[in-house]
Amino acid sequence: MSVTPANIAVALGVTAPTSGSIQGQQWQLWIDDATMLIDTRATQLNIDIDTIDDAKLDYVVREAVVGHIKKPDDATQVSITVDDGTTSKSYRSGKGRVSILDEWWVILGLTDPSGAFTLDMVPNRSLHLPWCSLNFGATYCSCGVDIAGVPIYEGADDAWY
Repeated sequence: MSVTPANIAVALGVTAPTSGSIQGQQWQLWIDDATMLIDTRATQLNIDIDTIDDAKLDYVVREAVVGHIKKPDDATQVSITVDDGTTSKSYRSGKGRVSILDEWWVILGLTDPSGAFTLDMVPNRSLHLPWCSLNFGATYCSCGVDIAGVPIYEGADDAWY
């Protein structure tokens, strides 16, 4: 990985901070934070961080730091009042810390394979006829599969079993 404060400055379209400046140190700290988050996720998933493509890793670190610089805290509105006048500006807020978006985890290949649910793409073939009452939410079978193992009622002669 080769992200530096100078890369962050280019991404932001600003002059790079001078070496040793507070801003440069702060950006380097955030680069280290993003790298630590990625390393932690890779360790949790038993993936060697060295196997991740450097260009993808640099992209995610750079974008995470740039995103944090653009929206550093969770303030959503600032109001200024002078005498009788008030002006306010609303902002899209950040999380107040360096964070990696879900889409970036996908780019890095560091998504958790376990989730709330899974989808089975292979259809589950049922012996029940399409018009069996079980297929419409009933608690009983109207085609007879539950008692005979094959459809015996409701047009069983036309069944595909």
